[in-house]
Amino acid sequence: MTTSINGASLNLIITSLFLYVLLLGSGCLCESVPGLYVFGDSLADAGNNNYLALSLAKADFPHNGVDFPTGQATGRFSNGKNAADFIAEKVGLPSAPPYLSLVLKSKKLSSTNATVTGVSFASGGAGIFNGTYELFKQSIPLTTQVEYYSLVHDQLVQQLGSAGAQAHLSKSLFLVVIGSNDLFGYFNKDSQVSKQYTPQQYVDLMASTLKELLKRLYGLGARKFVVSGVGVIGCCPAQRKQNTTSECRVEANYWSTKYNDGLKALLRDLKVESSDFHYSYFQTYDVMNGLIQHPETYGFTEIKAACCGLGNLNADIPCIPISIYCSNRKNHLFWDLYHPTEYASSIFARSLYSGSQQVTTPMNVEQLINV
Repeated sequence: MTTSINGASLNLIITSLFLYVLLLGSGCLCESVPGLYVFGDSLADAGNNNYLALSLAKADFPHNGVDFPTGQATGRFSNGKNAADFIAEKVGLPSAPPYLSLVLKSKKLSSTNATVTGVSFASGGAGIFNGTYELFKQSIPLTTQVEYYSLVHDQLVQQLGSAGAQAHLSKSLFLVVIGSNDLFGYFNKDSQVSKQYTPQQYVDLMASTLKELLKRLYGLGARKFVVSGVGVIGCCPAQRKQNTTSECRVEANYWSTKYNDGLKALLRDLKVESSDFHYSYFQTYDVMNGLIQHPETYGFTEIKAACCGLGNLNADIPCIPISIYCSNRKNHLFWDLYHPTEYASSIFARSLYSGSQQVTTPMNVEQLINV
């Protein structure tokens, strides 16, 4: 399976098929945002990892999806929708389908009237660095996600012409949610990269590598970027359980903030380099920290333990069919040992879409759409 889905020629043929459907579709649900292209890790994965035979990072089984509209696991690392789904709803688009599902189902797509209004390339376990996926055996690193997008771009140009494709892409949103796994990899007890780089060198390299990939997306028509900073990763159940007091891992949180500083700087640099590079940066760390520091404001009663799992903080065993899960998912910050609940994701998405400049800089998504 892996060999076939990674073949460039096969991807070009199949991408052509589903983009042909896109072009035949009549009208967009939201003229101001014709498409949503999603890049990232498990926080945004809509099911790409379902199609990776070797991946250890999968969520295509119960109790994931218990609150999804279908009541079934979709491959999202959540009890329901993730933040990318909520952003799609906010701009009037259907959830962006996983790229690999379109590749494998393309023959069926050609006989439907579906309109493709976005694609998700996000993959659980993915990182900015190609080697980050080794923690989970197999995922789609950001470099490959951008390669897959380039196939989509090329077919748009073939079908719409250069001007038409650019008009479509310049109004579309490019959501980027990545970086957590790279940091988890650095602070893993068996980390090899921590022997090669100091923490500062590592987060600087993360930022510079991401900058080049964003420039590649810009060169392929992207103009409106929605970029999420890394959250308070040291406070997820998987990190807390490593402390006997169940407190957050301070070092992981500290370097998350340092990486975020670099991320904000590179976005400012890209804006200086290209005046039509527009972005909304989401202060994920600050918003997430607010939920942890003032849980009662949002109705949370449990901010340390996962809703679904087993053992210490429900984080010794991940959310799998034999795990138990909480009856009230809206009072838990975390669904499993790494990921937020659907309710927490809805708070993040709402803040990103219409939040103040304290949490979205230099503008929120609602403002970005109208640029």
